[in-house]
Amino acid sequence: MDLKLEVIVLPVADVDRAKAFYVERLGFRLDADFPVDEGYRVVQATPPGSECSIIFGTGVTAAAPGSVQGLHLIVTDIEKAVAELTERGITVEGPFHDATGAFHHAGAKDRVPGAHPERSSYGSFAAFTDPDGNSWFLQEITRRAPGR
Repeated sequence: MDLKLEVIVLPVADVDRAKAFYVERLGFRLDADFPVDEGYRVVQATPPGSECSIIFGTGVTAAAPGSVQGLHLIVTDIEKAVAELTERGITVEGPFHDATGAFHHAGAKDRVPGAHPERSSYGSFAAFTDPDGNSWFLQEITRRAPGR
């Protein structure tokens, strides 16, 4: 059985502000904006090159705005991605790598400034948040692990 991740629901306080952030500033493709009624609006956007989308709106989740943490966007050049997002006015922490060399800790624990010294795939990160505080990481992957 194939299981493919299709959508991640993000809790936001202001739908139009979130739409401007994800579509206009980050460059996600706007797939849908269905204002069904005053208490129900569904906005779907997809990161460039991704098969998985995000949905936010009103009446789509009971989670508190900003409560989603640790989402990852994959990039092939962490420094270039950080520069591009910074040019778009997004505050980005990093690049950084974890002192252990394996993934990254929650929060800022054991973050070492700069990309992974060998620029090994999966080893370099950067972080940013949306206007509500939902947190995202950029992760540099230049060569996928076998079977991926």
